[in-house]
Amino acid sequence: MTSALLVALSVLANSSGQTHFSRGLPSDPGYFPIAVWLQDPSNALRFKAAGFNLYVGLWQGPTEAQLSGLKAAGMPVICEQNEVGLSHKTDPIIVGWMHGDEPDNAQPVKGGYGPCIPPAQIVQEFEKYHLADPTRPVMLNLGQGVANDEWLGRGNGSSLKDYETYVKGGDIVSFDVYPIAGLPKPDPENFLWYVPKGLDRLASWMGGTGSRWNCIECTRIGGGKKASPPQVRSEVWMSLIHGSKGLIYFVHQFKPTFDEHALLDDPEMLQAVTSLNAQIRSLAPALNSPSLPNIVSVKSSSDAVPIDLVAKRLGHDLYVFAVGMRNGPTEGNFTISRTLRHAVAHVVNENRSINIVNGRFSDRFRSYEPHIYRIEE
Repeated sequence: MTSALLVALSVLANSSGQTHFSRGLPSDPGYFPIAVWLQDPSNALRFKAAGFNLYVGLWQGPTEAQLSGLKAAGMPVICEQNEVGLSHKTDPIIVGWMHGDEPDNAQPVKGGYGPCIPPAQIVQEFEKYHLADPTRPVMLNLGQGVANDEWLGRGNGSSLKDYETYVKGGDIVSFDVYPIAGLPKPDPENFLWYVPKGLDRLASWMGGTGSRWNCIECTRIGGGKKASPPQVRSEVWMSLIHGSKGLIYFVHQFKPTFDEHALLDDPEMLQAVTSLNAQIRSLAPALNSPSLPNIVSVKSSSDAVPIDLVAKRLGHDLYVFAVGMRNGPTEGNFTISRTLRHAVAHVVNENRSINIVNGRFSDRFRSYEPHIYRIEE
């Protein structure tokens, strides 16, 4: 990126460490992006009622009608930078620009598929978007090749090393992998950990710059298996514990019949996602606070089921977000390396507490189960 462009970028740092643009996403520490992918604005109020606060992508848009519908619903959007979008450069309904989806996948050509879009081209487009409007971030969403080394859809001649350049093409870099609905495996329930694996890879490639987001499955995308509400919850909390700063739910169903907003037509999943979104939004100030390394550690009773965690502080409370990382039960033995006034871990939204003795406590985890502990310091 040129020095002139860097000067042009009107950026500030907010409390979560993300980059804030003057016309971008809110910098309020109580805001956490929970988006829905490529939906019609006519359903914006229904998604808003389910706890979504952002649209990502507009079909063949943005158009004037789409932006008008989103403004009426009070639903901001990250969209492509077309002529209509640029005519709304001062319109707060647009909070970011985006590349075309999954440039790292083999691209459709006449008679089949060709190579992926070269990484250098994505970086060039990124610079062009910022030259046209330096006040908003640019999002890049990558495909499942970020996490799935068996994925054949990336095209001939590409390699993992390409991602080191791809990630330079976005202020927000996201990716999608759908373990239950999208992996051609007989036992996809054993691979939910592909979601945090992809986030960890993005962290390595991005080197601490930008903001990492990811997509979440919640429908029977191709007509096969569908993630259960507990599996969706696990994918979400594994994402957040591994540093995701924004979630994008993929809510389409393509088979056996096409349903653009399949989540809205699935009462059980919709209730579960609505509850999950409400929990994330209530915990946003803690999730957006800096991570505290070396304050809390955990040892799993099973070598086959590691437990990952992240610790955060909000006011006088220490939050510990933890999740079992494999499809099996285990017990976590936690150690807190500081003196506590109140030796109790309140398990958030589970109506129970655990006594902390000499800085230690234990808890059981079912397959991929997350727990959130609030400890008064």
